[in-house]
Amino acid sequence: MTSSNTQKRFGHLALITLLTALPIVLKAQDSNYISRTEHGFPNFQGYWNNASQTPIERPTSLGDKRSYTFEEASALESSAQQSDSDKAAPLQPDRTAPADGGVIMFQADENFANTRINITQINGEYRTSLIVEPADGRYPYVENGANKDVFGEWRAAGLGAYDGPEIRSQMERCLHVGSQMPPMMAWTYNANYQIVQTEDYFMLMSEMAHDARIIPIGTERQKNEFAKWFGNSIAHWEEDTLVVHTTGFHPQQSNFFMKSSDQFEVTEYFELISDGEIYYRYTVKDPVIYTQPLTLEMQLLRKSDGEQIYEFACHEGNYSLPSILAGARRAEADAQAAQENN
Repeated sequence: MTSSNTQKRFGHLALITLLTALPIVLKAQDSNYISRTEHGFPNFQGYWNNASQTPIERPTSLGDKRSYTFEEASALESSAQQSDSDKAAPLQPDRTAPADGGVIMFQADENFANTRINITQINGEYRTSLIVEPADGRYPYVENGANKDVFGEWRAAGLGAYDGPEIRSQMERCLHVGSQMPPMMAWTYNANYQIVQTEDYFMLMSEMAHDARIIPIGTERQKNEFAKWFGNSIAHWEEDTLVVHTTGFHPQQSNFFMKSSDQFEVTEYFELISDGEIYYRYTVKDPVIYTQPLTLEMQLLRKSDGEQIYEFACHEGNYSLPSILAGARRAEADAQAAQENN
């Protein structure tokens, strides 16, 4: 073989190699390309965050306004960014004292947590609320629906807010954080998740309060399931979307963010639209609480390489609940003593 022929041969090989590799390069550069598991399903595995300053309910002043303009969203995000920066600034030594009897809520936590900056963006829309149905972005309560959960029933039966641990919220009792899952809300801080999946299971773990849902895929719902925290979930694939249906929630799972009764059920949809984003939506049905189904949409964004979730231990130093109940018992004793002295 002459040197000229040899050069042509290697040139052709180089061209074939380049053309063969080109689709791989283009695919890697395609932001909509999604990785798949060894079983051919979209690969959701990794660490995710769903923090957003977009509220669950739309402010009534916005009416049916579903989304912000780019300029409006940018202004809101800039304001939130400034607030987050201000928290790190030194306090003014001549600031006034707090008002007597003022109530401290989550200010201390917020001072040591990142402010939610971003507006939820779905299909190019900067959303004004996570609720998209009904169209007004509001909870469609039946009359007095917010008081028809088990806690409302207990209050109607005459139980006071401090009569025992059961009537306190599950968050105070460190049973679980009601805003995390299911269904998900955009929590104020620590809004982090880990997803692990196999061919037969989908595991979703939240940072707060380190709870995990282990969801079977492609199985039938078991008979005689008992109510439990996070309900009883089963999943199936609809093309590349994982659909999770959950019923049988513990009645005390009703919380500030999502009121529920024993008829509460949720259908969730997980769609990997890129390797860095999950489109997540769910529909809630509960005829005891709501006049119609309601649907929420949000993003889960992949956390940066190297970031992970650390254990969240809610009960470490959790003196609030025993102190609340002890204070209530002391107030009752003082009231009884005063009555006896009179």
